Amino acid sequence: MRKPLKPKPPRHAKRQDVLTAKRNAKMASSTHAYVRGNTVKFYDWLKQAEIRGLPEGPAIWICGDCHTGNLGPIANSQGKIEVQIRDLDQTVIGNPVHDLVRLGLSLATAARGSALPGITTINMIEALFEGYLQPFAKETASRDPGDRPEVVRVVMREAVRRTWKHLARERLDDAQPTIPFGKRFWPVSEKERAEIESLFQIHTLAELATGLRGRPDTGDVTVLDAAYWVKGCSSLGRLRYAVLLDVDGGAVEGDDLCLIDIKEGVQAAAPRYKDAVMPRDNAERVVEGARHLSPHLGERMRSATLQERPVVLRELLPQDLKLEIDQVGPKEAMEVARYLALVVGQAHARQMNHSDRKRWTSELRRTKSKSIEAPTWLWKSVVELVGSHEVGYLEHCRRYALEAG
Repeated sequence: MRKPLKPKPPRHAKRQDVLTAKRNAKMASSTHAYVRGNTVKFYDWLKQAEIRGLPEGPAIWICGDCHTGNLGPIANSQGKIEVQIRDLDQTVIGNPVHDLVRLGLSLATAARGSALPGITTINMIEALFEGYLQPFAKETASRDPGDRPEVVRVVMREAVRRTWKHLARERLDDAQPTIPFGKRFWPVSEKERAEIESLFQIHTLAELATGLRGRPDTGDVTVLDAAYWVKGCSSLGRLRYAVLLDVDGGAVEGDDLCLIDIKEGVQAAAPRYKDAVMPRDNAERVVEGARHLSPHLGERMRSATLQERPVVLRELLPQDLKLEIDQVGPKEAMEVARYLALVVGQAHARQMNHSDRKRWTSELRRTKSKSIEAPTWLWKSVVELVGSHEVGYLEHCRRYALEAG
């Protein structure tokens, strides 16, 4: 039986128009997808919100875009796997409460997408607050997160047993040393290919490929193939490339292959503290934030310049997976909220000393509600955000329907 023809990639000149249409369609698929793809609207709300009195936390690196899809299993260079923050495009030195509130919004919209009753959302916010506080009560913030919900255990088991062949079948359709063009991967121009090849002549970037899993550092890193990568939602429209490398220059085998993700670093929408000292280069900012928030990922990232724009490079490992929290039951929703908040709390707490953790805990517990086991500011923030994003989502769908028509 003949295989169906793959969609023809757009011409280079039409790339941006197609990407914009894809982004609009993806964000129109559900409120949860709209929330995940619209960081700017979240921070617009922060500027205009009627709610006052959000806690002011210590000046630490925050994710800045802390929704459920940005957490998941990540492997370090030695193969150890932990659930950490996996996307740091918006990372800044700012108020840690922004991560907590954004995660609450993401979980609440996931609950609505699962048609769960309002009482479940209340229970999730209570569990969210409880989980976030847990690392701050310990003398050290580096302990194992503990019991994982079933949805997390499933993806962790999958991460542990994954190999290069799994990654190749998922990303490349097969384990052959080429990137197949189609819906996900588009051809690059000769100029793009030449610039990408020149990147890996820089020793510090070549080391990114040779430094993992004990690969021999022979100095031979060859670009086998490169493609424009149609990936993500908020990142659609930026520079994004998949690059397939051979790291030893010899016979091409699975362990010699390396798949690099090149992603443009853009200005963060997340507000930083005024006196915070951060790298001015957006790619360097992302890498520095990752080293503080997600050590497994941070050690596998480098910053560079491509087409006169800042870019972040990282090797994709088979163990790097996204947590999909689109459909959950009432009990699992609470477990997921508690666990993911704990992971975020751990990323924050490891950056604070004992006295800072104690002060931050006291500040978070301020204005405790009599009707819910979470602060009033947290509950009201999530309720306001869910409402404003529902309106924004419907307006987005209306505009997208008009454009499509």
